Amino acid sequence: METILVTGGTGYIGSHTVVALRESGFQPVIFDNLSNSSREVVARIRELAKDPEIPFIEADVRDQNALDAIFRQFPIKSVIHFAGYKAVGESSEIPLEYYKNNLGSTLVLLDTMKRHRCFKLVFSSSATVYGSPVALPISEDHPLSATNPYGRTKLYTEEILRDLAASDSNWKIALLRYFNPVGAHPSGRIGESPNGRPNNLFPSITQCIVGKMPELLIFGKDYPTPDGTGVRDYLHVCDLAAGHVSAIQRINQLDGAVPINLGTGSGYSVLDIVKSFEKIVGRPIPCTFQDRRHGDVAECYADPSLAYSILGWKAQRTLEEMCSDGWNWQKQNPAGFE
Repeated sequence: METILVTGGTGYIGSHTVVALRESGFQPVIFDNLSNSSREVVARIRELAKDPEIPFIEADVRDQNALDAIFRQFPIKSVIHFAGYKAVGESSEIPLEYYKNNLGSTLVLLDTMKRHRCFKLVFSSSATVYGSPVALPISEDHPLSATNPYGRTKLYTEEILRDLAASDSNWKIALLRYFNPVGAHPSGRIGESPNGRPNNLFPSITQCIVGKMPELLIFGKDYPTPDGTGVRDYLHVCDLAAGHVSAIQRINQLDGAVPINLGTGSGYSVLDIVKSFEKIVGRPIPCTFQDRRHGDVAECYADPSLAYSILGWKAQRTLEEMCSDGWNWQKQNPAGFE
């Protein structure tokens, strides 16, 4: 079994990817400092993957000695790098922490990989690198920009990785730019468990349904969209995990640092999502409209054709599955992993 190091492997996307890697015949090694997750996630990953021996190392990616020890202990062939802070609003409040953590961890990781002659990397990037869309659907050659420090950490990391790949042809790097991951594992054992008040739509809705939040706040009802609410490309987290597995499987075919969109290629409005959840739970969801948030755009959805041509990957799951799996997770775990 090929050994894959997964930094941030107990996070929302990381945990689903570790399970998918193991199910596809890889040996994942989880590396996480648990700053935004829980040790309980490790137990549930091992349960779902039917492998109680999946290695887990609790450490920070900026810890050079801890990383070196991992590369000496395991025959790591590739790395999937998820670890990083990810709250857009928070990044504007503490930008230095975001730059130190997100850029610093990547630089330490790359230096360690180079010294151990591990040159294959899948980087967790984001559609935030496209800024405000100037054309739809968004393809990989869309102009790049960022509207907040979090987005800039993704953009700057991509630049670092492009420079690195240009300097040494050994490097094979997939820059996976994903749109809006939602839902949960169908078992309901792992899912999105935000600290504090959620920033994303799906956990906001499911926490409203279980009574943790009194109502759903919808920001903007006068966008130039069919129902006036914002439209986004929502992607089931298990489809996203499968995209990372495909990237590992085909990484040897990449030349340098290659940006690849992971999305469905279509968009759903906020009210589309609300109505889908209402159908699943059989009751209305209380909603209150608020003014638009600064930086939000009317529509944003991917052109995912390159992912299919390069990785053979295509999103499979429906909106109904995204909502039902998200609700199943929240219903089973009303307090998340607590």
